[in-house]
Amino acid sequence: MEPKVNIMLISHSRDIAKGLKALITQIAPTVPVLAIGGNREGGLGTDMEMISEALDGVRDQGHTLIFYDMGSAKMNADLVLELKGLQTVEIVEAPFVEGAYLAAVKASIGKTAQEIKLDLERNFPNFLQTGE
Repeated sequence: MEPKVNIMLISHSRDIAKGLKALITQIAPTVPVLAIGGNREGGLGTDMEMISEALDGVRDQGHTLIFYDMGSAKMNADLVLELKGLQTVEIVEAPFVEGAYLAAVKASIGKTAQEIKLDLERNFPNFLQTGE
């Protein structure tokens, strides 16, 4: 059996992260979803320690795909991954809501993390293009 896939949501807003988690758990209740939003004081922002602590909780529990809302959320996730050297965690370049939602649906039917990433790249091929 393939390792399970966890979904991590990193948003600048606690409400957005929790809301997306609620949406995902309604459609894919068997998929673990970690929602990291805002800073420790409850304001807007992202927090490397909160990301790190959440990843510690799923370290040996399958693969984790990270979805983020804006650039500094990705930057903090990148830094945490670099410091921890985690091989089973990947940042996904896809729209925050649609990408995480589709990933959870695919995880719920047994797709691997790599299959999910390939599917998302096919579904959102121009996500990172700058319009050059």
